[in-house]
Amino acid sequence: MSSQGGKQGGSKYQPLLDALHQSDRTHVTLTFAEIEALLGGALPPSARSKRGWWSNRSKGALQATAWMSAGYLVDTIDLESEQVTFTKPPAVYRVQCINDTLQWNSELIRALRLHMGLNQSAMAKELGVRQQTVSEWEKGVYTPTRASSKHLTLVAEKAAFRYEVY
Repeated sequence: MSSQGGKQGGSKYQPLLDALHQSDRTHVTLTFAEIEALLGGALPPSARSKRGWWSNRSKGALQATAWMSAGYLVDTIDLESEQVTFTKPPAVYRVQCINDTLQWNSELIRALRLHMGLNQSAMAKELGVRQQTVSEWEKGVYTPTRASSKHLTLVAEKAAFRYEVY
């Protein structure tokens, strides 16, 4: 059975969408077996071997459409233990502004990257920095320079990332 069927809202991932939509939790962790029980069938082999299958992309992936339509993003994926954690992001993030520069912290940078459906390498390419830099920002090891913060702000605006300044 192909997961690329064209039935809008009726894909094989509809039960996952329904289950997440009914949840009132901010974080939902499911095992692959629990997802398969919801779906009434097996996940494709790529779900068990490729992290990219779980990426938050808005085009060409019925599985991502399911969790994103329910208001969730994949937050963490553990292929070894076959578990995935879905997180419901806030509708609007709060960002501090000092001297006309938004203060991008680890949580906001990660949220922007997830909002854009990118892994750290792709985010680094988008920003013109190394993947390790994005990783260090997300871990809170370093904070972006003023120039990088301004670039992050431009990228966020282009990506329709919702935030309010406080």
